[in-house]
Amino acid sequence: MKPRDPLPARAHTLPAKYYTDRDVYDREQERFFRGMWVCVGRLGELSDRGSFVARHVAGDSIFIVRTNGPGEPDAVKAFQNVCRHRGTQLCRDEHGRFQGSIQCEYHAWTYGLDGQLLGAPHMDGTAGFRKGDHSLLEVRAGLWEGFIFICLADSGPTLEQQLDDLPFKFRPWRMHELRRGDGMTYDIATNWKLIIQNFSECLHCPNLHPALNKLSHYLSGENEPLRPTYMGGRMDLNDGVETMSMDGTCPRAFLPGLSPDDQRRVYYYALFPNLLISAHPDYVMAHTLWPLAPDRTRLVCEWHFHPDEIARAGFSVDDVREFWDMTNRQDWHVCELAQAGISSRAYRPGPYSDREDLLYAFDRFIVAALDDAP
Repeated sequence: MKPRDPLPARAHTLPAKYYTDRDVYDREQERFFRGMWVCVGRLGELSDRGSFVARHVAGDSIFIVRTNGPGEPDAVKAFQNVCRHRGTQLCRDEHGRFQGSIQCEYHAWTYGLDGQLLGAPHMDGTAGFRKGDHSLLEVRAGLWEGFIFICLADSGPTLEQQLDDLPFKFRPWRMHELRRGDGMTYDIATNWKLIIQNFSECLHCPNLHPALNKLSHYLSGENEPLRPTYMGGRMDLNDGVETMSMDGTCPRAFLPGLSPDDQRRVYYYALFPNLLISAHPDYVMAHTLWPLAPDRTRLVCEWHFHPDEIARAGFSVDDVREFWDMTNRQDWHVCELAQAGISSRAYRPGPYSDREDLLYAFDRFIVAALDDAP
């Protein structure tokens, strides 16, 4: 991708503590994963009213439930996974379905899907007790193009404000219409930021991803300047290549609504703090990052296709799954090597090239967000 402007003479990578120190990691959890809107999955995981998924976000257990009602076919709500009686967790499973209400299995306190306390056995006549004072603790939730977001902060920017102009950029892909075709989960021994940095540059592609580089030249396309809530850019497909697959051919129709230009491009955007979107001519790949420790990240990779293609006889995701699982594992391998090297006492910050301007900007963004000295 094309660089924009020359970097300062001493544009170097970050000190090791930003990838190894527990205090930095904890501050990142507060600033990014508690203070920003975090992607927690796709609406397609919630099949109907009462369906839920549970997630661990920055130390909290949260569940998200589909609450469809009149005029709200895609409504969701999110709550702290804590009963208001004696603190028992309400959801033990990562996904499931409530049968009309939410009941604690300890003392049978019961809540509506809107979080309101409906029943509290043995509390009748208790001095000062009012059901209205003991609703579930709600967490802000929102939807964008089929992705579910939550925000643990009680106030601050709305989801729309955090997304900025991304809804306009991704409108042609009509991602809300897409359905999950397949997915994989990886446990990676590296810091979450190293995954974002690796995702955001392709200078490593000729050496690490020869198959990918045959499909899209590593210096094609261009980045756009980093924004406060995202960064990204595009790469161009090589002549004769139809999509990112094992052989570059596309056995599927292109997504409806894409321009001829977008049918020849792949867009890679990192939505801070934890969603990586790769928009292709015939599918959208999404990586969701879940930091577990300074040196460990759980990553969920999913491929989403148009429902008409999924319903077609002979539909298969094997070409995409095989290509990206190979490419992903190559990336995770070097990210783990980077983590190991940075964790060494021998590590010293190294110089960025002018073609790594987006990574340098991301580093400055992290330092500024943590209120650290430049």
